[in-house]
Amino acid sequence: MDSRRPAAEAAAPAADVLTPSRGGPTVLRILLGTQLRRLRQARGISREDAGYEIRASHAKISRLELGQVKFKERDVADLLTLYGVSDQAERDALLSLAHQANTPGWWHKYSDVLPSWFEVYIGLEEAAAVIRTYELQFVPGLLQAEEYARAVIMLGHSGDPVEEIDDRVRLRMARRQRLTGPNAPKLWAVVDEAALRRPLGGAATMRAQIEHLIEMATLPNITLQIIPFNKGGHSAAGGPFSILRFTEGDLPDVVYLEQLTSAVYFDKPDDTDRYMEVMDRLCLEALSAPDSARYLGTILDDFR
Repeated sequence: MDSRRPAAEAAAPAADVLTPSRGGPTVLRILLGTQLRRLRQARGISREDAGYEIRASHAKISRLELGQVKFKERDVADLLTLYGVSDQAERDALLSLAHQANTPGWWHKYSDVLPSWFEVYIGLEEAAAVIRTYELQFVPGLLQAEEYARAVIMLGHSGDPVEEIDDRVRLRMARRQRLTGPNAPKLWAVVDEAALRRPLGGAATMRAQIEHLIEMATLPNITLQIIPFNKGGHSAAGGPFSILRFTEGDLPDVVYLEQLTSAVYFDKPDDTDRYMEVMDRLCLEALSAPDSARYLGTILDDFR
């Protein structure tokens, strides 16, 4: 994913690239890809020429530089030679980073039920310092109680084996642990009232879900705002989205839009800034966090 820094900027020292990251292989691939792109651009080498060097297409170089695919250490070594990186310490650092970037993340054990396009998101979510999300139809995944999560998953996977359903639920619960673990991110969620009124899994499941939201909203790193029906239309007419922000200087903001069988990721400032503006307006249009907490109590009473 492209950095916000100018393309002509000199490549950063390898030590800067090796900053430890919570995000595991996903973020490490992005950091390494960013460094390789800077080295290539500093030498004025095209993606086509770089691809020829490693017996690949310019599209493969683009995917490598975006951190979307795994790195072969031989390819990284050949690219470093092409880019004129002769200092052994710098080469060793970047090759070590390539090795680390290929190490499976904790979510790898769920690979049977985890599509590749969502695996990227989990890695980014794991590394994010701030997660801002807007949801219209469902409670945000990170705030779902277990039985509610199962009801949501069953909507799209009712024909799957029970074991796969269980794995999908366990994966969602494992993601949720970040909110209460060390170095927990700041989660700022704006939820349309429709998501809280739609009865998924029955009244008991909805009561448990609303109670879970009330509890999570008391955590210092979580802000929950509700957009009630009586607000009418609002800024996010295009549907749900999430914005992820990172502490690593080489990682830009990422906007995530989930589709039925794929996802779209935006990281260019022209795109992410627009979504940030919409999110900021949503927060102004929604009930305040204290008012939202009280409103959750009203919704809970309706499910009794």
